[in-house]
Amino acid sequence: MVKYNKVLLVEDDDGVREAARVTLELAGFDVTEMSNGMAAYDFVTPNWSGIVVSDVRMPGMDGLELLSRLKHSCPDVPVILVTGHGDITMAVKAVRAGAYDFIEKPVSPELLIDVVRRALQTHQLMLENRELRDLLVERGSLEGRVIGSAPSMVALRQLVQNLAQTDVDVLINGETGTGKEMVARALHDFGNRADGQFVALNCGALPETVIESELFGHEAGAFTGANKRRIGKIEFSAGGTLFLDEIESMPLHLQVKLLRVLQERSIERLGGNETLPVDIRIVAATKCDLLEAAKRGEFREDFYYRIGVAQIDLPPLRDRLGDIPILFAHFVQQASERLRKDVPAIEPQHIANLTARSWEGNVRELRNVAERFVLGISRQLTADMPDVMDGKAAMPSGVSSLDEQLALFEKRLIEAALERHQGRVSETASELGVPRKKLYLRMKRFDIDKSDFKLQAV
Repeated sequence: MVKYNKVLLVEDDDGVREAARVTLELAGFDVTEMSNGMAAYDFVTPNWSGIVVSDVRMPGMDGLELLSRLKHSCPDVPVILVTGHGDITMAVKAVRAGAYDFIEKPVSPELLIDVVRRALQTHQLMLENRELRDLLVERGSLEGRVIGSAPSMVALRQLVQNLAQTDVDVLINGETGTGKEMVARALHDFGNRADGQFVALNCGALPETVIESELFGHEAGAFTGANKRRIGKIEFSAGGTLFLDEIESMPLHLQVKLLRVLQERSIERLGGNETLPVDIRIVAATKCDLLEAAKRGEFREDFYYRIGVAQIDLPPLRDRLGDIPILFAHFVQQASERLRKDVPAIEPQHIANLTARSWEGNVRELRNVAERFVLGISRQLTADMPDVMDGKAAMPSGVSSLDEQLALFEKRLIEAALERHQGRVSETASELGVPRKKLYLRMKRFDIDKSDFKLQAV
């Protein structure tokens, strides 16, 4: 997964460059140093995920010329210009030439970090939107269907690709809204049964008195009201795929009948005596632990082992928050097309608020938020940034800018980790994945005292 923290620092003064590098590295950025504009120009490529911070006054290629050249060769890479000789005319010229921002020396560490962070967030959105456009061009590809760059999603696409070429029955495990039917359709569409029917049946949406007829069909006169023969879902999906969602809701006596179908690949319609061979693949989905259900007597263990020859586990959205920007942009694009609305701009603040949520409804909930965003009625993108300490409180009044929200969110993360470890800085730093020195600097910045989190003697 791409990490958007790369900064190319271009400054011919060794002392100034060293001070800026230390400031940025302590803030968590990955800094590359260069002392002249030509070397920087040769280093940056169009798909580079970082930004450029350059002095203006340098021998040879100065900052303005570097900006001009990069705008032609790498137009999406943000360039921040820094000078000790700045004036209004130069600032206007730089902005018109495409500079992301223009700041004057001496630059305070807080201002430098703030501008760099905003530039990286902007560039991240640009690159992810470009990736989304590429995916939309290839909607028929598996990457355009099963979207995400998290390691779990890369592994999922590989597993789907491998299983799609087989006829083995599959059980898909996942929380509500994680995309179980989408994965089932991908197994069908990218396999050797793509020309056959994909038939979906939600086992939890039908009364027990109806589901047997829906699955197996019936002959005329099989029961009151059965005036003519009816082909069931199993028979109708011959040559293709039968998707059984919420399989945990299937009555036990029907599990026995379906187990026989899986073993013998044949059925009998209700009220009939003829055995009919069926060439089907069954993909089932559940949001429950079926083995635990079997231990409680609510699901047949033999049916579980037969239906789950191959299994796919779908990750919840909270475990791949880095995929939210591209998923959200994808859903916004889809909603805009369907609702015939202009595609609204997605700002870094929107993404910050989205990634701060727990997403109990997973990808389905994110899609609903995207639709409301397109309609202009979504509050989640502006005000609902939860408190990480208890998951309930919104941002305090007076905290509105993205940087204020990110700072407060970072402070709460540190405080929550310190509380979990009772003020022990080493363990807190290990959990947060930062060096102790950097954590101490953050604590000093936010005026956090570790002694406030130690257990007090009674």
